[in-house]
Amino acid sequence: MLRFYYNLAPNPTKVALCLEELGLPYEAVPVDTRKGEQHAPEFLRINPNAKVPAIVDGDQVVFDSNAILLYLAEKTGQFLPPANARGQMLSWLMFVASGIGPYSGQAVHFTRVAPEPKEYAVNRYVFEARRHWGILDARLATRRFMLGEDYTLVDMAVWGWSRLVPFVLGDNALNGLPHVKRHLDEINARPAAARALALKDRHAFKAEMDEAAKLAMFPHLAQKTA
Repeated sequence: MLRFYYNLAPNPTKVALCLEELGLPYEAVPVDTRKGEQHAPEFLRINPNAKVPAIVDGDQVVFDSNAILLYLAEKTGQFLPPANARGQMLSWLMFVASGIGPYSGQAVHFTRVAPEPKEYAVNRYVFEARRHWGILDARLATRRFMLGEDYTLVDMAVWGWSRLVPFVLGDNALNGLPHVKRHLDEINARPAAARALALKDRHAFKAEMDEAAKLAMFPHLAQKTA
């Protein structure tokens, strides 16, 4: 059975949605990043970058959430666009991987975690996160889903992060992204989304962001105390 290494962050959640949409049986293996379990030797053999998600599917090991989405879609032949839209699929999938995720994540880090002084970093990453989400909103203004009328793996990739837009950009941020919100609401209504979100009930992850958790999640902090 496929093993899915996860926590409740946006990137594992999008893979959970994909697995549920596909109806693939899987074993959900929690990796508590606030406890540092991502740095354990057995997990590093699966993903040397010490990040979740990752999957082990027989003799195939895949890490990075968008790579996993593409692997699963190609494995099953589901949630892929027509061949003539493959370029658009790859472009928008990589846009999420290289833009939406990193800039949203760094915006959260600098607004909520990093110590002062941080004005420059907050300005840069919040600006870039907002700019990237604006690009997606404009895209969704002219089509139901990211690649047209059909729901694909690209929509799953977007959904993993769009759920967190208020956390990234502020409580009212979705008011300024009406097409992202409409897209989010439509995917939230899918039964597979409810099943994916129910993963939170399978395991009690560490909730405290104490000093040990910060060192586990942000190893660069150790350089300041060494």
